[in-house]
Amino acid sequence: MSFAGLTVMDLRALKGIRQISFVQVARQEEAEAASEAGMDMIGTAFIPERAHFAKAVPETHFQFGLPWGKHATAEEALRDAMAAMEAGGQSIYCAMSPAIIEVLAREGVPIICHVGLVPPKAAWTGGYRAVGKTMEQALGLWQQVKDFEDAGAYAVEMEVIPSRLAAEITKRTSMLTISLGSGAKCDAQYLFSADLLGENRGHVPRHAKVYRNFAAERDRLQEERVAAYREYIADVGAGAFPEASHTVDIDDQVLEAWLDRLEQD
Repeated sequence: MSFAGLTVMDLRALKGIRQISFVQVARQEEAEAASEAGMDMIGTAFIPERAHFAKAVPETHFQFGLPWGKHATAEEALRDAMAAMEAGGQSIYCAMSPAIIEVLAREGVPIICHVGLVPPKAAWTGGYRAVGKTMEQALGLWQQVKDFEDAGAYAVEMEVIPSRLAAEITKRTSMLTISLGSGAKCDAQYLFSADLLGENRGHVPRHAKVYRNFAAERDRLQEERVAAYREYIADVGAGAFPEASHTVDIDDQVLEAWLDRLEQD
């Protein structure tokens, strides 16, 4: 495998030097657009329909995420992580425990762990809200970070942690800190493409910044689809489609000879 984009070593060397840009995508065209734009890191879930994304953007560091709930053991997680790396992933996101992370890291898998608001574990931290605003939570977060660092993770996603707390953690850990709503003092900034492009209707997460309005554009395109289908139906009903330009003709002599043959039979 050749590494044209930023390697894990390159990313770690950027800690404290400059911010790293990171986006989560759901479609190959989003990955290609992010790579063309110069994104430092691109990520997506490691599911069959997205397994080819990394090889579509060989110039950019690609992260595959192990889907939560798919793996019951470290062996299962390790097998999937290695498959993701074979598919072109340079980093693997895993929201499992330090014990699982240690097994993966020991085999050379570059792991991004997760602290703060971890959606599958949100019941433990009070639901979908900031984590770390109390002394107990802040101490717990720091302990989690140390445990993951000791386990061998190279980066930690910090989701919706108070910005000043995240800044202090960033200064005290060798891991790259990836901010999803945790402030500008982390090592990397992370957004979901759906939020960044304005694909969601209704609630927009507080941490997200919307740069385009794709939802409105998709509504416009849907209206155009309906209008086009109606025009097609009308043309079929009126005999306006197909026209001669939409069909293929046959030579008169060939057709006549064919008809003569049928009459002979």
